[in-house]
Amino acid sequence: MKFHHIGIATDDIESMIKKCQKFLEVKSVSDIVYDDNQKANLCMLDINDGVKIELISGEVVQNILRKRQYLYHTCYSVENIEQTINELIEDGALLVREAREAILFNNRKVAFLMWDLGLIELVEEEKL
Repeated sequence: MKFHHIGIATDDIESMIKKCQKFLEVKSVSDIVYDDNQKANLCMLDINDGVKIELISGEVVQNILRKRQYLYHTCYSVENIEQTINELIEDGALLVREAREAILFNNRKVAFLMWDLGLIELVEEEKL
């Protein structure tokens, strides 16, 4: 597994983009997209130091926003998502959302698991 990005919950993606641009060295900002599979509005920020921040708003993050929590997940890219899911489950992880296509990642599959590192997202590596 390789670190890919952190996911931040927000009520307002556009204002969060502006806040990030004010305080971070934002290299690029993706379009804001709605992903019906994820039930969320999503946007990816690339920061000059190589870190990526995914902004998430919508129904999927409302419970944690009510608790004033904003770090939603950490994401790791993997070569074989199904194999990695199985290995993590064997290690005690709980599958929260099965692998499904994600618009923000060019329809590569993503899955969510609750693990010792908190809520993690797995994203399939791009096939070359």
